[in-house]
Amino acid sequence: MSVFGSLFTAVSGLSAQSDSISMISNNIANVSTTGYKRTDAAFASLVTSSSRSTAYSSGSVRSVQNARISLQGILQQSSSATDIALSGNGFFVVRPATDTSSEALYTRAGSFSEDSNGILRNSSGFYLQGWPVDQNGALPSSQADISSLVPVNLAALNNSAATTSTAALAMNLKASETQTLFPVGPGFTADFTRSVKVFDSLGSGHDLSINFKKMTSPTATATGNFGLSSIVGPFSSTSPFLATDSFDITVGSVGPTTITLDGGVAKILADINAITDPVTLQPLAYARLDENGFLSVKARNIGDDITLADGSGTPLATANKLGMAASIGLNAAPAAPAMLTALDPNKTASTEGWWAVDFRTPSGAIVNSGAVNFDGAGKLNATKDLQNKILVNLDNIDWSNDSTPQDIAFDMAGVTQFSGQYNVISSEQNGAELGLRTGISIDNEGFVTAQFSNGQSSRIYKLAIATFANANGLNELTGDVFRESDSSGSYNLREAGQGSAGNVASGSLESSNVDLADEFSKMIVTQRAYSANTKVISTADQMMQELLQLR
Repeated sequence: MSVFGSLFTAVSGLSAQSDSISMISNNIANVSTTGYKRTDAAFASLVTSSSRSTAYSSGSVRSVQNARISLQGILQQSSSATDIALSGNGFFVVRPATDTSSEALYTRAGSFSEDSNGILRNSSGFYLQGWPVDQNGALPSSQADISSLVPVNLAALNNSAATTSTAALAMNLKASETQTLFPVGPGFTADFTRSVKVFDSLGSGHDLSINFKKMTSPTATATGNFGLSSIVGPFSSTSPFLATDSFDITVGSVGPTTITLDGGVAKILADINAITDPVTLQPLAYARLDENGFLSVKARNIGDDITLADGSGTPLATANKLGMAASIGLNAAPAAPAMLTALDPNKTASTEGWWAVDFRTPSGAIVNSGAVNFDGAGKLNATKDLQNKILVNLDNIDWSNDSTPQDIAFDMAGVTQFSGQYNVISSEQNGAELGLRTGISIDNEGFVTAQFSNGQSSRIYKLAIATFANANGLNELTGDVFRESDSSGSYNLREAGQGSAGNVASGSLESSNVDLADEFSKMIVTQRAYSANTKVISTADQMMQELLQLR
């Protein structure tokens, strides 16, 4: 029985080594196949009896496929931007057809290119799948489900126009510009104009003009007609005024405060500027000599009145030498302008920092208008948002060309008022004219980005990376793809570089993980093992021949 058993054992050895040489030959044949994962032969004994009797019954051997799917192949550079590889764990998701209801398969073979319909397909004919990215860069909420993936289609990207939604201007306004009496309405003749080219939904460009005109403070103002700039020293000795001359001033609800001319011009200005709100301690009046040398007093807060009255120094009032008559009583301050940007509640409005601003289309239509104020540091007197922007909303702009009414958030945080000339530093906006697709790139996060001839780029898809608890348990199919199995566990869709998923290497391909030296070594061992099994058969045959010759 043992002689016959040795024959069967040797035959099983031949069969197992035949399987091994088949796996080796398949590995060698696919040494240049992109993304190929080699299969090694493992051997297991088959025992016919586990008893320890004196009689021995030979068993046999069987070969087992040992897939090396999780073993990384070497990454090699490619000249194609749509050739991709994975550095690390995971698989690209592909389908055999563009229909999203077709079976999802998994591959490391990333030699993708556009087919006749503009869809990325690899050399084995499988279509690359990805999550579509919306205009805000967000992925589908159901991205954990395989049904959220769609074919990466580049055909719809041959033309692109980016509508302007944000714009910004950085420039300086001339602080010494001559003021125009308030109020100044929209459509004024500008002291300075700057245009920014923006683009509508049709990709047409339009010059949106921003116009500036300096204006007097929209607050109560009292101005004299007697020149004080030539007076040097105290009023009592260098001017017709006496040290006892005085007048009363009330600003808003604070006052009357008596101002006595017991010093020089600087002291009268300082005394008026020292009038403050008793609660907030903020100054309420602003006194200066205007361009004619006349005393000018302005309320700092919109809505405050200025009232001048006789003080203890009657000669000043009766002579009217300052040109500021008794009871001048500006009891009705000019109406507050429509603010283009709301004043910062933590700042006091500068009386010399007021500008009228409007935005106009090329046809002259006013998009938005109002007043802005600059503080004493030359910065726009407005509260910045969390992004340090001061936004002016330009809504429902009609370009009269059948384009969709347009909204633009215009950032004015970069506009300043300093001495010197007008100076435009920069202007920017996020729109672009109609452009043709000029290229495709895929970054290491898996984002598929399209570039256009108008200088714009847009993220359109993000590749999903599928990981498995046991990647070596996947079922191999024709075309270097794998199917999920009970041994592999269920797929887990991840973004590249997150969790256990690897990063995407663009312009690269993963080589086969076959090591030729190792395969040839195994081939020699397999050949010798096969020969040894044939020798066992030959020997057993001779023994049986001897047995048959017994008489």
